[in-house]
Amino acid sequence: MLLPPTEPLILLERSSPPKILILEQGRRRMHHLSPAMAIHLQAHAFAGNPLRSLHARSDGPCSPLSALEALKSLLLSSSDEEASSPDLKVLAFRKGRPLVRSSDAAADSAPKWHLGWVSPTKFRDIGAESFVYLGSGSEEEASTVYWATDVSTRAGFDLDVRIEGLCFVELRTLMVATDWADADAMGELAVAGHARALLEWHNKSQFCGSCGARTIPTDAGRRKQCINESCKKRIYPRVDPVVIMLVIDKENDRALLSRQSRFVPRMWSCLAGFIEPGESLEEAVRRETWEETGIEVGEVVYHTSQPWPVGPNSMPCQLMVGFFAYAKSFEIRVDKAELEDAQWHSREDVKKAVTFAEYEKAQRTAAIKVNQMCKGVKTDQDFSSDFNVESGELAQMFIPGPFAIAHHLISAWVKEDLQGNLEALPKTLNSVSNL
Repeated sequence: MLLPPTEPLILLERSSPPKILILEQGRRRMHHLSPAMAIHLQAHAFAGNPLRSLHARSDGPCSPLSALEALKSLLLSSSDEEASSPDLKVLAFRKGRPLVRSSDAAADSAPKWHLGWVSPTKFRDIGAESFVYLGSGSEEEASTVYWATDVSTRAGFDLDVRIEGLCFVELRTLMVATDWADADAMGELAVAGHARALLEWHNKSQFCGSCGARTIPTDAGRRKQCINESCKKRIYPRVDPVVIMLVIDKENDRALLSRQSRFVPRMWSCLAGFIEPGESLEEAVRRETWEETGIEVGEVVYHTSQPWPVGPNSMPCQLMVGFFAYAKSFEIRVDKAELEDAQWHSREDVKKAVTFAEYEKAQRTAAIKVNQMCKGVKTDQDFSSDFNVESGELAQMFIPGPFAIAHHLISAWVKEDLQGNLEALPKTLNSVSNL
């Protein structure tokens, strides 16, 4: 890989002791990190979808329209035999929760969850228009096509899945339960996020926004169209862009973190807000920061972006666009309608919050919870209790885990000091470099 001379490539390794490797202009430099900071990600959670990255030929058997015809044929068939080409697999959702199964833990490891793909023959009582095309498999399984469908109104489906050790699980729980060092697991999480966003979009776009007539799915569920002959408006999935920013006071070496009332106790995170019409991303960062905290922002620097399909059902397709924002004023005036609190935190205090929070323990707890749910055991663990310090006491504060872009904004700022204050790090636009 050839790198621009001013942009280092940052690789975080889980090793003992953990290290950060910096490849810059052909030179290799090594820095030791605390265990909590040694987090290796090729992409943010919900990004890097292995199905979306593969584009089937438009005239091939795995193209959306060809796969749809095969699906219709199988749904109408009275035989339980699978179609030979392509092989079809379906991921069911109930109230935004994907169907999953969980394998028991191996020695010294947490249980692993997997998407609960089932045969389309289990869905013969619903039409092909209720399915959305997700994509085709890898080269090894090029003849496999993946679909998703919503069974929220199909009450009897639960009886089937209980027998097979499957369970509908909240996507947020799966997000925490996913081992971020496992590329395959992160890929399954991305597939689930993409499917949920598409299905929720279908649920929220049942009527045309132009004339009010009913809409129907087209193009294997990837589009919708108004049935009104005088309108026939084509409707495409859209994302709601959200700016998320770490506001930094360079002079006093501190960062502005906030709390919302819905946060678990002791958790602090970045400011965030939606884009308004006629507004640039940078303008949105400055406006949201000013409205929520009274802080004036000058320079705004892009970090990375992250798909975020775990928002409320009314906004299922969000794109978090991350920035560093440098403060020009420092007196905080919190808008209590938006935030519970906002405070400046020193680099040392934030470093402790990142270092002592046991994110791997929280991931293990969530993975065990998913495993128990798939076995029919009801459980109600409080993940926040996992974020403690080495003595066992609760940490005074912690930040969101590695599944959230806020974590990487905050930890990147903290690591500037450990990396010899690399000025280029926050400014690079390379996603891999920033994770």
